[in-house]
Amino acid sequence: MSHDRDEPLDSDGPDDRTDGVTVRDDPPGSDDAHGDDEAPVRRRRLPIWQETILLLGIAVVLAIVIKAVFVQAFYIPSESMEPGLVKNDRILVQKVSYWFGGSPSRGDVVVFEDPGGWLDAADSAGPTNPVGKVMEKIGLYPSGGHLVKRVIGVAGDTIECCDDQGRLLVNGQPLEEDDYVQAEPGVECRGPMPGCDWKVGPIPDGQLFVMGDNRNHSGDSSAHLCTDDMTDCTLNPYVDADLVVGKVFLLAWPRDRFDWLDRPDTFSDVPAPTVSTK
Repeated sequence: MSHDRDEPLDSDGPDDRTDGVTVRDDPPGSDDAHGDDEAPVRRRRLPIWQETILLLGIAVVLAIVIKAVFVQAFYIPSESMEPGLVKNDRILVQKVSYWFGGSPSRGDVVVFEDPGGWLDAADSAGPTNPVGKVMEKIGLYPSGGHLVKRVIGVAGDTIECCDDQGRLLVNGQPLEEDDYVQAEPGVECRGPMPGCDWKVGPIPDGQLFVMGDNRNHSGDSSAHLCTDDMTDCTLNPYVDADLVVGKVFLLAWPRDRFDWLDRPDTFSDVPAPTVSTK
């Protein structure tokens, strides 16, 4: 009788089994020849100094990515944003809010690159020592050549100083700024750099009008206005929105001043501009 029907088909070659048990080709003396499980492969661990260098490298790469995409550190170089932000405060700026066509809103405190001539050489320099320069590149040290101000007006807005109570008017709506603007004896209004009688706007498309919270000590848009008494005026009071790095969201240091920054409620009452700039 033929046994073909009881034998399994093997298209790869001769049958390697005897009495239903697979024949193994392990060399004599091996662990497997004695039926023992194969010993687990142990990974070689890096020396401590190599692990440290690797971790530092990963940290630097992550810091660069975070700085470029998400968050960047800066410091306050002057008294122009008092009382909320004082000189040498460390702040964090987030960039996510202005992704995908987003732009700064009225009331945001923003960090932006110098539009040109707003800072002197010393303020534009940034860190001078090698360590500081490296840390600046990876976002662990504040950059030079930047300013921090509050956005008062956006494209199409008209800003006027001031009403009979000394309040700024944006599109005719007075701003209630007592909570964040520095009060100073003898200052009768909220826009004193060029005085208390000026008007600007409509603001061009893609531009911002910014002011410091310490209005009498801030080289901001109001300080660069071309007023009626200027006969040779070439200064631009606006900041290009493309120069904005991001919005300040956290006062990180010193520790006893740690605080989150929010947009003041008064800006939600400002109506949309009636004049198109496009």
